[in-house]
Amino acid sequence: MRWRNLVLMVAVLAMVVVLAGCSSAGQSAGDQGQASQEKASQEQPKKEPAGKQEPAKKMTDEAKSKQVAPKKGTEQDVGSGKNLVEPPEKKRLKLTVPAMKRINNDPIPTGLGTDEQLFHDYAGVHLNSTGFPWKKTTNVYIAGHRIGFPGTRSNLAFYDLEDLKNGDKVYLEDADGRKYTYIVYKKLVVGPTDLKVLNPIEGKNIISLQTCTLPDYTRRVIYRAELKDIESQDTKSQDTKSQDTQS
Repeated sequence: MRWRNLVLMVAVLAMVVVLAGCSSAGQSAGDQGQASQEKASQEQPKKEPAGKQEPAKKMTDEAKSKQVAPKKGTEQDVGSGKNLVEPPEKKRLKLTVPAMKRINNDPIPTGLGTDEQLFHDYAGVHLNSTGFPWKKTTNVYIAGHRIGFPGTRSNLAFYDLEDLKNGDKVYLEDADGRKYTYIVYKKLVVGPTDLKVLNPIEGKNIISLQTCTLPDYTRRVIYRAELKDIESQDTKSQDTKSQDTQS
């Protein structure tokens, strides 16, 4: 009897040891698996969110060494001799582009594409011997720096030119206060020696806004917009008087 009880006790102890071993082994394996997963998770490189990486917003030596725009147009590039409205005595222009953050009622002088001082001091330059907005057939060609110079009107002036879309509005104002409304209809990318972009288009009154491509500054980006409306100061005054009379 004692022998039988002893055998039973040994069997029970053996069973307990086996079960404990299995339980320990299972727990260990689970812990190791979890630890492995955590380690793999930590070691796996994080994926950066996809997005457009903007180049540094600083004028590089390469950009400074490149000419911003063609030197000038020709007398033929001015457009036809016919005028839509009486030309102002002074040929000053102001430019507003609502879709561009930094172009709002900016004065635009007329000068050569090689005039570094003008391109340094102003948001854009109307190229000499290209058209004016009061002409019936004309191409008002305005170029500006993509990056520009901090502390001046040229700073990042045309940086967001490529945010423009077909249908966006561009406004010019002449020295007499007339407001010319243009509608964007086309984008061009051309080489720096392509001077055909200065030419007027028969029967059209357009404005061309140009800057350099990023990040290499090797080509020129041009957005074209066509004239849709001219609003004069007289028209504004008449509208105001009419409203005052009605009220």
